[in-house]
Amino acid sequence: MKNMFAIFGFCFFSIPVFAQQGFTFKEQPEKKQVDVLYNGKLLTAYCHYDSVAKPVLFPVNTVDGITVTRGYPVTPRPGERTDHPHHVGIWMNYESVNGIDFWNNSTAIPAEKKDQYGSIIHEKIISNEAYGDKASLTATAKWVNNAGVVFLNEQTTYHFKVENDIFIIDRITTLTALDKKVVFKDVKDGFFAIRVARELEMPSKEPGVFVDAHGNETKVDPSGDNSVTGMYYNSFGVKGDSVWSSKAPWTMLKGIKDGKPITIAMFDHPGNVGYPTYWHARGYGLFALNPLGRKVFSNGKEELNYVLAPGQSAKFAYRIIVASKDLSSKTVNNISRSFDKEKY
Repeated sequence: MKNMFAIFGFCFFSIPVFAQQGFTFKEQPEKKQVDVLYNGKLLTAYCHYDSVAKPVLFPVNTVDGITVTRGYPVTPRPGERTDHPHHVGIWMNYESVNGIDFWNNSTAIPAEKKDQYGSIIHEKIISNEAYGDKASLTATAKWVNNAGVVFLNEQTTYHFKVENDIFIIDRITTLTALDKKVVFKDVKDGFFAIRVARELEMPSKEPGVFVDAHGNETKVDPSGDNSVTGMYYNSFGVKGDSVWSSKAPWTMLKGIKDGKPITIAMFDHPGNVGYPTYWHARGYGLFALNPLGRKVFSNGKEELNYVLAPGQSAKFAYRIIVASKDLSSKTVNNISRSFDKEKY
């Protein structure tokens, strides 16, 4: 007997479905970014927009898609703060490099003052590799003043991992002086940072005024919003506003966003200059560490003024994790110990 389906002309076959599993990269040169995808969903992107004056990771999402970074000034969202337009995603730079301010540079700086500011110019992506739950991307850049004079060459490798639904980012950066010494003056604003979403700021009842190295004031209003839920904790049990100017191997920020608990943690590495670092963690959403600015954080008891001689290099290794879960101090401490063992 002939097959019934053949008689009536039916043809049945299975169509394989190829889901994007693990990490993949999507290069978008026209947008000046490389998307970092996990299981086909965006976790972050390496971006080198001209308007931002430095390479950044933006946005930054949890594995289940909750965005933990502020959108302004790249993709503003309703209800966000619009202070400090130089705070974008995750970045690394500094307020005084041979007297030039790389930290505070943005499109908000008037043209007549641009000679006081510097930019980190992306050069090229050397490599990107994705393999399952791990991936890496390496890029080069130059630290230049407004006249185009190069102070530093930079090579940065990002290692991306997902473990237990925790997104882990390790940034390994080597800075190399050219034919002149480079002085990182001991100042407040630096060095490795993330600017978090409104919901992850700390609640505040009082306004704040923050002054940069040029005397420019930025006013920050009270939170005045019950959706603002953040709280800082460092590895020694220091909490809240007191984390600012504390020294510790790690600090975490906890809050609630999109109905889920969020934990963001940042880690210093024992091989870094100034370990354990001082924390430049502000309630309005700046979560940063600064190993090079000792004086302001120690009330004048320490001062560094870190110098790279001509041709000398320095390596900096930092970790950030983001998760849509309430991670315990024990869990974060275990992650810190694991990072300590990494040989960078």
